[in-house]
Parts: sequence; C-alpha cells; structure tokens
Amino acid sequence: MTFTRRIAAAVRVGSLVLAWSVLLWQNGAVARAELKVGAAAVDVTPTMFPVLVNGGMTENKATKATSPLNARAIVLDDGKERIAIVVVDSCMMGRDFLDDAKGLAASRTKIRADRMLISATHTHTAPASMGCLGTDPDSAYIPFLRVKIADAIAEAESHLEPAQVGWAVQNAADYTAVRHWVIRPDRVTNDPFGNPTMRANMHAGANWDNVTGEAGPEDPDLSIISFQSLSGRPIAVLANFSMHYFSGVEPLNADYFGLFCEGLKSHLTPTESKDHPPFVALMSHGCSGDIWRRDYTRKPPYLDQDWTVTSYANDMIKIAESGLQSIKYNANADLAMAETRMRLNYRVPDAQRLQWAKKIVAEMGDRPPKTTEEVYAREQVILDQRQATEICLQALRIGDIAIATTPNETYALTGMKLKLRSPIQQTMVIELANGGDGYIPPPEQHVLGGYNTWAARSAGLEVLAEPKITAAALGLLETVAGQPRRTYQQSSGPAVQAIQNLKPVAYWRMDEMEGPRAFDRASQHHDGYYEPGVVFFLEGPKSNQFCLNGETNRAAHFAGGRMETHVPGLGENYSVSVWCWNGMPNDGRETAGWIFSRDENHAVGTSGDHVGIGGTATEPGKLIFQHGTDKPVVGRTVIDRWTWSHVVFVRDAGRVRVYLNGQSDPEIDVPCSAGFPTGFDQFFLGGRSDNQSNWEGRLDEAAVFNRALSTEEIRQLSVQ
Repeated sequence: MTFTRRIAAAVRVGSLVLAWSVLLWQNGAVARAELKVGAAAVDVTPTMFPVLVNGGMTENKATKATSPLNARAIVLDDGKERIAIVVVDSCMMGRDFLDDAKGLAASRTKIRADRMLISATHTHTAPASMGCLGTDPDSAYIPFLRVKIADAIAEAESHLEPAQVGWAVQNAADYTAVRHWVIRPDRVTNDPFGNPTMRANMHAGANWDNVTGEAGPEDPDLSIISFQSLSGRPIAVLANFSMHYFSGVEPLNADYFGLFCEGLKSHLTPTESKDHPPFVALMSHGCSGDIWRRDYTRKPPYLDQDWTVTSYANDMIKIAESGLQSIKYNANADLAMAETRMRLNYRVPDAQRLQWAKKIVAEMGDRPPKTTEEVYAREQVILDQRQATEICLQALRIGDIAIATTPNETYALTGMKLKLRSPIQQTMVIELANGGDGYIPPPEQHVLGGYNTWAARSAGLEVLAEPKITAAALGLLETVAGQPRRTYQQSSGPAVQAIQNLKPVAYWRMDEMEGPRAFDRASQHHDGYYEPGVVFFLEGPKSNQFCLNGETNRAAHFAGGRMETHVPGLGENYSVSVWCWNGMPNDGRETAGWIFSRDENHAVGTSGDHVGIGGTATEPGKLIFQHGTDKPVVGRTVIDRWTWSHVVFVRDAGRVRVYLNGQSDPEIDVPCSAGFPTGFDQFFLGGRSDNQSNWEGRLDEAAVFNRALSTEEIRQLSVQ
C-alpha cells in the first residue's frame, strides 16, 4: 500500500471512529461519568471510660458521653476514580494515625489510601487521638477509632448507587466572627517565655479598651455539597463552615457539628426506609483558626448570649435547608483527586530556651503539665526532639466542584485565598484534614504574637508554613481542574471610577491578601511596601460604592507598621485622599495616630507634612496637621473611634487645607510654607516618618494627586 493510500485509509477509519463517537455521545454512552455515591455513619463513642480529652491547655478526662460521636463517610465513584471523604467527631488526628487508618481501610475496600480524605470536626470535647499541649493521646481509644474509621469507609462503599451532585453557598455571617484581635501597643503582655510579645490574641476583643480592632477577616460562607439518588432521594450532604466550635458542652460531646448532622437528617428524612441506606449529613471544619461565634464588635452583652448549642445548630440547619432548595443537580460529574506531601521544619528552641524548658520538665517528673509555663516548657523539648514533620495536602474535584484541604488550624484569610484563587469557583476548604499540625498563622500574624504563634505542636511549624501550604494547595487544585488558578482583584465600583477620573499619580486600594507589596492601581508603578505590623483583607468602607455585585471592600489594618512608598515629581502642590478607621481610643495616648506623612524616613525634618488624629496632647479625636516640628494645628470635629471617615489633605503651595467627609468647609485651613528640598518624594501611610504614634487601625483607598484638588473634586471623591 502506498503512503497516500495508507493516509486515505487512516482518514476513513478516523472518520468512522469519529462518527461512532458522536453517536455514542448522543446516546450518553461516552464522555459521561456515571456518578455513584454511598454514605454511612459509624458510632465512634468509646466503650471504655475514663478517656483523656484534648482541646484544653491541660489534661482533662471524661467518664461518660453526653452525645454520640461518629465517623461519617461518603464514597464516590465515576467508573475510573473511587474516593472516600470522612469527617470524624474528633478534636484533631495525627497524620501517622490517619495513614494507618487509611491503610486498614484500603485493605478492606477498593479505594487507594491516597484517595481518602479524613478530617476532624474539631469538637473540643472528644477523646484525645493525638497528643497536644498538656494532654497525651488516649492509648486505649486510638486502635478503637482506627477500626471504626475503616468500618465507616467500607460501609459507605457498600452503599454505592447511581447519584447526582449539586452545590450551594449560603451567607451565615451572623453565626461566625473574628476572635483574634489586635492589642493596643501600650497594653502588650508577656508570653509563656517571659517576653512582651502579645500584640494580638484570641478573645482580646472582649475588653474594648485593650484593643484596636480585629486582626483578620471572617468567612461567612456555609458551603454545601449535596448528593441525591437519580430519583431525588437525599443520600448525603457535606457542609463546611468556618466556626471554631460552640463550647460550653460537657464531654464527651460532638458539639454543634453533631447536632447539625443529626438535625439535618431528621429534617430531610424524618422516617427511615429499609429499601435504601440512611441519609448521612457531614459538617466539616472550615478555616477557623481565628474564628468563633461571638462577635466582639457588638457591645456587651453580646447578642449570642441567647444561643444554646442546640439553637445555634438549628439555625444553621435552616440556612442549609434554604441553600438545598436552590441546588441544580448533575448526574454526570467525573472525579479527580491529587495528593502531595511536604516536609516542614518546626520552630525549635534556641539553647537558652531549651535549657529553661528542660529544667522545668525535669522538676515535673512523670506527671502531666499543670500550668501554661509547664505546658510550653514540655513543648519546647518535644519540638527540639522532632525538628521537622511531614504534612499531607489534597485536592479533589467532583464535576465542577472542588475541595482543598489543609492539615492545620487555618485562618479564615487562608481559606479565602484558596477559594478566591482556585481555578474552580465552587471550592470548599476543609481544615484539620489528613493530620493535625496546629495553627498556621499567615506570616504577618507572627509579628503580632499570641498563643496561636507560641511554638508548640499546636502552633510549631515554620513561619512561612502558611504561604507554602497555600501555594501547594493551589497547585493541587490546578492539577484536578486541569486549568490555572484565578487571579484575584477587587471589582471596581463607582467610587473607584471617581478616583481614577481625577487622574491620581498613585492609588493604593489596599485590598491585598498578603504583603509586602501594596499595588499602585494608577498604573504609575508607585507600588508601596508594607512594613511588619500590618494585617490584611479587613472590611473596608462603602462596599456598595467601591465594589460591585455585593463584594466586600477590603482594607489593611495597621498595628505598628507603615506602608512606605515614593512618589517622584511632587512639588509644593499636591493632594492626598484616604479613608481612615481609627482603632485607638481617642484619649488613649498623646496622639491617637498619624494617618500619613511626607518626610524622610526615621526623622521629622523641618519641611515634612503630617496628618493624623489628635489625642491628649491636642484635642482627642480631632484631625491634626503638623508641618516639620511646628505645633500641630487642630480641626473642629471629633471623629468617632471604629468608624470610617474620608480625609483629603490639600497643599496649594503656601496654604494647607484638610477636609473631612466631603464637607466644603475644611477642618483645617492655614498658611504654611512648604520649603521641600529637591527630590522630597518619600511617603508613609499608617504612620509618621519617625515611627512616633503610628496609626492603629485601618486605611483604605489612598490616592495621591500632583495638584491641589478643588472643592468640587473633593466632593466627587467623598462617598456619602
């Protein structure tokens, strides 16, 4: 056969194959995954008491169970992949233990160990399946739990049936809040090692006088993956929410996680049938390291005082049911899953700290630690012995739905990074999955300290663990999606357009999820640099004006650091527009805080311009302007703490005006010669050039103009 004839024959065969493939596709025989789903719940309540309970600083024991504990499992199959998802009523479970449980389950099923995702709900009233802080693992419970997890996976596999899947997200903002707050710079306290490092801590917001604001954002999403039979019968629901745990329940107890699962089951399937397996609900733990239910922004007594763990769970069930009603289901979802393991170092003690720790541990003898000092002393010895650890990360895809995992107590911000950058918009993030490797604060949080950063098995990974884990998780999501991650940037509402219409020479939206770079949205390449002591992605001003489609505007919170930048070419005519939110009590110090400064770094020269809010040295809560070392000039209006205000500074050669909230009459109007030397282009936002009384609070939507703005232009910038 000639070469030409061979090509012609190949083309004819290819055409026949293509025609046959199209025919099969039209009849649903090719390129359609037949999704099968099975679910099961297995009781993992211990049968022998007492049991050790972790979740507290020191050892606790339980002599009974006040609610059942369960391992709830879903098994998925598309004909090519078979995947298990398990959520266990446990505080946390170590990777070694879970690898062992996966190995046992793999030997009893047709599911590979690296196709099993096992996570903890993070109830603090469950048996200790791993050692943490002052509690050792319960050696009698661990082998029992290992078998029960394998039982749950095997039983769920035995229930596989043709199914369909759907996704919903509901806003449950009223049921979650940030518990991690920034502490005033004059109220810093010592850590267990005797060092004054506590610039932030959990639940510090309970005392408003001690704090300047929340240290991060909350994630309000209640995410739901629902599985039904082809006839519409509920098989399973996998929910995910960022709320640490309810607390106040007597061990052993599944907390609100268990109540949600049992309550949703009774709502969706009030009667059970022998014709099919029971419906199973799972509540997985979203990124909640810095999250709890109490909203410390609300004046005490807090509104949640009327909640019980039951009423809280019932409210969450109502929200979930509302979301379930909106779901459109897909019976042809294919599956993909990827896993990676990475080695991370512990923050091990130096020689001096280790010597301190060994002395305390030696005095303890064989008894468990009883004080915070003893707990952290023992942790230093353990970290020194271990040096490093291996963690397991996974991502999986169910049609157009994705799940990412971390083995940590992950901050809400990290979960939002993964969701907003995932190549798949419908993404859920499950934490404390495939391990229990403690808190991973974003790097900027380590600067602020607090017990979530104190080196221990509960928070001992290297400072850069969070960005490493986030990058690896995004890579896994790209693998299962077969497409690149998304680039996040805030939408631009009419207020953004108003700023851009006035042609600023620099414009920082301050919507970054991490530092150190503050991007110039004016496209003039005047990017800024966030110093240590700034945290990110807090709620900003006027979301409905600065963003679109209900998106939340984002701002940076300054806690001792500044944003430093250079704006070349500015002369003696310039303007600065910025939104500010003061976190300090107005009378908390001599100057509540400096908002921006144009001067040389580390000094206050004779020609610098500085704008802030006054304290006891001037008039508390009023705008102040200082040129060089001159006496500050004070405005007229008291600016309330923890409220957004719009400030515009205008220098028109030898005259300075400072405007507040778009008012036509300036708060400050004074003659003031500039006398700037050539090349005087250094700017600071969130502090003064000499770092004296730096800003404590949020700043957002900062723009610099190379001219003196008119009153009409200022009015255009102010959003009412």
